[in-house]
Amino acid sequence: DDAPPQPTAWKRVPDIGDRMWQRIPGDSRQVVAVYGAGPDSPNSTVELFVKQGSTWKRDRSWAAHNGRKGWTADHHEGDKRSPIGVFTLSDAGGVLDDPGAKLPYTKSASFQAPHYWNKAYWHDFDYVIAIDYNRVKGTSPNDPTRPEGQSKGGSIWLHMDHGSGTSACVSLPKSAMQYLLRTLDPRQHPVVVMGDTQDLKA
Repeated sequence: DDAPPQPTAWKRVPDIGDRMWQRIPGDSRQVVAVYGAGPDSPNSTVELFVKQGSTWKRDRSWAAHNGRKGWTADHHEGDKRSPIGVFTLSDAGGVLDDPGAKLPYTKSASFQAPHYWNKAYWHDFDYVIAIDYNRVKGTSPNDPTRPEGQSKGGSIWLHMDHGSGTSACVSLPKSAMQYLLRTLDPRQHPVVVMGDTQDLKA
């Protein structure tokens, strides 16, 4: 599922409505679009779009997962739903060595998933990219600071997939995480736009 799709150029990222599009910073040249299958579905498709000149091109596409209960525009700690919105991508890290990330990368054993979790989840945080939701940019993804308060949740990441829905993060295959880490470039002001497909189109 890592094959580059046939190149097609768009004036803007497809299936993103005006409301969301206006929230994407004008200097962003890399957009990670997370198209959720439905408001209550844990299944999604992640596509990377890169701006070349005045047009956007789809660079890669992967099957992915989001919060196991779907999506919400008002995320709270423990609701098992991923937050809908547009968020910058500033920092990365994980248990494993830096694979050549352009984003600042923090390697730390502290990312290791607890071993009392299901074994399928043990490698979830081998690679992570922090989604800048209720966090301080320029810090390690596992920095606990929550500027909007603990009740609004946090530690929303792109991370490695275990084959089913997450607590609120977006999870992708290992090869996808490696590709994104090597591709997302702070100089291109990368963002993620995420939500169920109908909400993104609105």
